[in-house]
Amino acid sequence: MIHSRSFALALVVLAAAASRLLPHPPNFTPIAAMALFGGAHFADRRQAFLVPLGVMALSDLVIGLHQLVPVVYGSFALIVGIGLWLRTRRTPATIAAAAIASSVVFFLITNFGVWALGSWYPKTAAGLLAAYVAAVPFFRNTLAGDLFYTAVLFGGFALLGRLFPSLREAHPGAAGLR
Repeated sequence: MIHSRSFALALVVLAAAASRLLPHPPNFTPIAAMALFGGAHFADRRQAFLVPLGVMALSDLVIGLHQLVPVVYGSFALIVGIGLWLRTRRTPATIAAAAIASSVVFFLITNFGVWALGSWYPKTAAGLLAAYVAAVPFFRNTLAGDLFYTAVLFGGFALLGRLFPSLREAHPGAAGLR
């Protein structure tokens, strides 16, 4: 039963990552939702990190690598951590709040990385502020994508659990204790 659940979770994350390969508006992607979902659902903490990060790496090999990959993956790992916190607190309100927090974490960390590692902005407080201000228009799509994909992943998997009891957690509420 655990194996079929883990396999199904991995397939859901893989499908979400595959959607990155489809045409989409800038920053309207499933990456934060994948990390949040993985942290909240995989019973094994190693899987919670490795499956979403591994699937992300596979899709990045197709999309292409860039200078900010370590920064993006670092923010991604922190978002898995938010998902771990979410494990025993899954309600629609906490899931939505975690998705918003994930968007903010991604925005703050990756745009700091753009400033610190790139050559677009001076390495001053004014340059850092300019980097964040320039990124604000993209935040709307980041937030919309994170909320959309979080709803699809969490809601879709809850629906699958109703249809296929073998996909349900063995001990609801105890997921954070494993």
